[in-house]
Amino acid sequence: MLKTLWATVRQGKIELLESAELPEGTRVLVTLIPDDETEFWFQASQTSLSSVWDNPEDNVYAQLL
Repeated sequence: MLKTLWATVRQGKIELLESAELPEGTRVLVTLIPDDETEFWFQASQTSLSSVWDNPEDNVYAQLL
């Protein structure tokens, strides 16, 4: 399963911004996002997430609770 974690680079090392259990030897793929593009990519992904999570058709599932 793929998981995205935010991190920053400090003194040449990648530091996660949240804690995560990563077994020794875990392979990672690092995507660099320039500071001036961070907000753009956040908003772009937020639009996609909102269309999925704020879907009125999903209200039917609330009736099952």
